[in-house]
Amino acid sequence: MGDRISGFRQKLRQGDRLTGTFVKTPAHEIVEVLARTGLDFLCLDAEHAPFDRARLDACLAVSCALDMPTLVRIPESSPSRILTTLDAGATGIVVPHVDSAAKAQAIAKAARFGAGGRGFAGSTRWAGFATRSMSEVLKQTEETAVIAQIEEPAGVDAASAIAATDGVDALFIGPADLSVAYGHETLDNPDLDAAFGTVRTVCREQNKGFMTWVPSAGAAAAWRKHGLTAFVVGSEHAWIAAGARGAAQDVWAD
Repeated sequence: MGDRISGFRQKLRQGDRLTGTFVKTPAHEIVEVLARTGLDFLCLDAEHAPFDRARLDACLAVSCALDMPTLVRIPESSPSRILTTLDAGATGIVVPHVDSAAKAQAIAKAARFGAGGRGFAGSTRWAGFATRSMSEVLKQTEETAVIAQIEEPAGVDAASAIAATDGVDALFIGPADLSVAYGHETLDNPDLDAAFGTVRTVCREQNKGFMTWVPSAGAAAAWRKHGLTAFVVGSEHAWIAAGARGAAQDVWAD
């Protein structure tokens, strides 16, 4: 892997300011375009967008070729899902609905080699298609980022134990799911603000990255007060729609 991919996990853990976006269109051309924009990372949304295994593989092939750090938000946290995603070349995984230390420990184990953990194969894209020694491939697991999404009140309550889990590199507040779980209909609510404060504290104590999603760069500027170190800003769907909407409104404007 190139320097951008190999250094991503360290940047995440040490609190570098990172900006990425969700990719909702399962097309390698989208990855190719966004890899040239100055974003620090992409996150393929296999939870809420139609990424089958073949299209996920194609997108990750392009991201690896262009040395673009690319996470995958997986739809569920089974060891087999984690294995195939990482073997295909993902820089890391974003795991939804992590609400206990036990879940955090399970995903961290499934993403690392060892007894009962990630199965070893030297013939995958991630391993260089059998061009690297076993020792090199095993060492490369140090580059894999594991990110736990906090999307329920139980996850906030367990945030300290989740952040303390060895092998979990960052906590990611899902603001919409968390707000809905608290019984709210907007992101402007005191429970979400309190959750940001709780998770910020434990991430700082454990030297873990602290992430969230925001709909726009303007929202990110307003939420920087929470001590976040990485933002997933909107998605290419939102950016395409905004660009098209602006053109439709402005092309004939006086």
